Amino acid sequence: MNRWSRLSLAVSLVLLSLFGWMTSVSGVPVQAKEQQQNHGRDHGVKNGIDVLLANPEMLKGKRVGLITNPTGITRDLTHDVDALLAKGVQLVEVYGPEHGVRGTEQAGEIPGSFTDPKTGLPFFNLYGKNPQEIAPLFEDVDTVLFDIQDVGSRFYTYISTMAHAMEAAALAGKPFVVLDRPNPIGGTGVQGPVLDPAYQSFVGIFPIPVRHGMTVGELAQLFNDRFLEAEIGRKAELQVVRMEGWRRSMWFDETGLPWVLPSPNMPTLDTATVYPGNCLFEGTNLSEGRGTTRPFELIGAPYIKGWELADRLNRRQLPGVSFREAYFTPTFSKYQGESVGGVQVYVTDREAYDPIRTALVIIREVKELYPDQFAWRSDNWIDKLLGTNSVRLALDAGKPVEEIMAEWERDLKEFEKLRELYLLYH
Repeated sequence: MNRWSRLSLAVSLVLLSLFGWMTSVSGVPVQAKEQQQNHGRDHGVKNGIDVLLANPEMLKGKRVGLITNPTGITRDLTHDVDALLAKGVQLVEVYGPEHGVRGTEQAGEIPGSFTDPKTGLPFFNLYGKNPQEIAPLFEDVDTVLFDIQDVGSRFYTYISTMAHAMEAAALAGKPFVVLDRPNPIGGTGVQGPVLDPAYQSFVGIFPIPVRHGMTVGELAQLFNDRFLEAEIGRKAELQVVRMEGWRRSMWFDETGLPWVLPSPNMPTLDTATVYPGNCLFEGTNLSEGRGTTRPFELIGAPYIKGWELADRLNRRQLPGVSFREAYFTPTFSKYQGESVGGVQVYVTDREAYDPIRTALVIIREVKELYPDQFAWRSDNWIDKLLGTNSVRLALDAGKPVEEIMAEWERDLKEFEKLRELYLLYH
């Protein structure tokens, strides 16, 4: 081996050693690490609005009404209203769901209707209106667009607004176009009881489970095909503008899309993850964390000793979740200004975590620890949230949560079969 050969070999060994060191520091090769960091961007998920804006010809010459809120944005954070106007779309009216077009109202408050100072467009409130009251609002439009980010739970009211608006569009003879968006907690998990039609309400409009595992576009097709015709004897003229690049297994933080608060008490994906279960505390005298910076993750009441409840819950070793004793003072809602003891819910494995099972176990443990203080809300709101009274009655009878869950398994399997007919993504 000559001098140049030996020098070349030495350089090669140094480079190999350096690459090995870079690999060992991160646990993966540098290139692979960069791919992990760019995971969402590589997927390039496009929402329905971005797909539509790339080819807006379907709206040419049409007067358009848009149902939206702050989540109606493009990938570059441009709001739908501005993006559609910039494309020359004849947008004439804008409609808002619960919390309003601008997302300013708290839960249950009725948003107002007003003229937008930026665009001069009329902004109308749909929340609290039935389809017969909504239909006249569509009189001056040729096509109705729906673009709102859902969070994957039956009692989150935007899908009820969509259902009412679809029915109103059918009554008014107007086409209804859903611009699809991801289910932020994934499109595979289906959990909780299927709604009994006897408990139909605005937080449970059709017989689907608490966690439905569908996008708004898929739900629109299901509602239109299976339920709407039964309600009014006709279907809406429905079109779904599909996303590009989304897969059912994706959670929102894997899409590369920007997160916008869907409502004032849904600040993060963590909130949406626990919401299918922890919203149930609205039906009890436990605070669900409204009035804190961690709504639905903080659970408690003034009568709870946080260390007692956390210890009981952690001993249950529920899949994918741990609990920390926590204390908080809500600035509004239940126990405003009072010191509250309880727990913070930490999801450690979101695929293994069952939010509904976890919430029912928390309720059961609180009932056992504080039988004289725990109470259901007097209007049995829990029955509307769950879509049945059987869970409340079973918990009051001391039935184990696992037995309660087994009772809704048959209906859940039937829904899963029905759901398969309307899935748009793999």
